[in-house]
Amino acid sequence: MSGPSRPSIHHIALTVTDLEAGIPWYEKVFNIRYQMEEGHRGGTGKVLADDAWQLMIVLHRHDANGAEKFAETRTGLDHVGLAVSTRADLEAWQAHLEEMGVERSSVANRPCTQSPIVDRPYGSVLVFRDPDNIQLEMFAPPSS
Repeated sequence: MSGPSRPSIHHIALTVTDLEAGIPWYEKVFNIRYQMEEGHRGGTGKVLADDAWQLMIVLHRHDANGAEKFAETRTGLDHVGLAVSTRADLEAWQAHLEEMGVERSSVANRPCTQSPIVDRPYGSVLVFRDPDNIQLEMFAPPSS
């Protein structure tokens, strides 16, 4: 390949309505912890990561935030997709999410809900939502 090297994802940054609610939710669900704060104009970012800084999620508060719930139908973020190795990993995530209070539902269409695992030719997907309704997905490649 000519040109610059292909980048990898360094972190995910999400704007939330309530840092005090969002931080413990993300810490519990992803087994990460608050590491540091990084202020910015009109707000602040709270960096959550594992001890090796392999998974970093930054939760932002903006003074101009109107506290509306997330909707992927507006311009901007649609969802965050995260990879796991196998469908069995998805099943473990499904159980873990339920233990964390993310309710199983026929469709993940409101805060703190998760859908059934859907198997497609390209892989299997588990959709769930955080307390602000931000859609997150776990994806496993098709089994051989």
